[in-house]
Amino acid sequence: MGRAYQNRKDSMAKTAAAKTRVYSKYGREIYVAAKSGGTDPDANLALRGLIDRAKKDQVPTHVIEKAIDKARGGAGEDFSTARYEGFGPGNCMVIVDCLTDNPNRTFGDVRVCFTKTKSKIGTPGSVSHMFDHCAILAFNGDDEDLVLETLMEADVDVTDIENEDGLITVFAPNTEYAKAKQALTSAFEGLEFEVDDIQFLPQTTTPVQGEDVEMFEKFLDMLNDLDDVQNVYHNAEL
Repeated sequence: MGRAYQNRKDSMAKTAAAKTRVYSKYGREIYVAAKSGGTDPDANLALRGLIDRAKKDQVPTHVIEKAIDKARGGAGEDFSTARYEGFGPGNCMVIVDCLTDNPNRTFGDVRVCFTKTKSKIGTPGSVSHMFDHCAILAFNGDDEDLVLETLMEADVDVTDIENEDGLITVFAPNTEYAKAKQALTSAFEGLEFEVDDIQFLPQTTTPVQGEDVEMFEKFLDMLNDLDDVQNVYHNAEL
């Protein structure tokens, strides 16, 4: 799979001006994870992973703590997940993951991003079958055989393991995320993850060229400007 996963997920922030939106998106996602799985990061691996990623993206501690306290209090918004699929500029495939308290508003906002960039929003499942929904755990190491043995002993369904320049990357089905992470952290003391995420990885790529490149960038910018959009996955090859 290579490190293509680093380029297939659009960053939530490209400039310092986008920091506020990043904080808001992380705060919302942390709140939902804590509310659904518990506020203790040691018992809620999804929450712990989110907190780790937020810190790496320089989200202030007070933003993280506020989201967890909000979930602990039991009050607050009732967010639900929403996923939209379609074809972006250059006919590339796109998946848009959202957290929303108003699905009708969110669908309308996302649809505008598609229509204003000559893109086409599709029905559920129209492109997701061409992506693998993967847990990705990457960390420094040099013995992928030992890592594979560790995961197999924990009965983790591993899709692939790579070792590139001293970085071991484990790919597993998204449903195996918690089990894989627990097995690794239990087996290797003090393990720190360079990548700790669940993503949609494209099975194929689509070249986006010429005028479509500028339109594709506009498309991504419009989506990332929406508060409800959490992540954008695509198979564009620029």
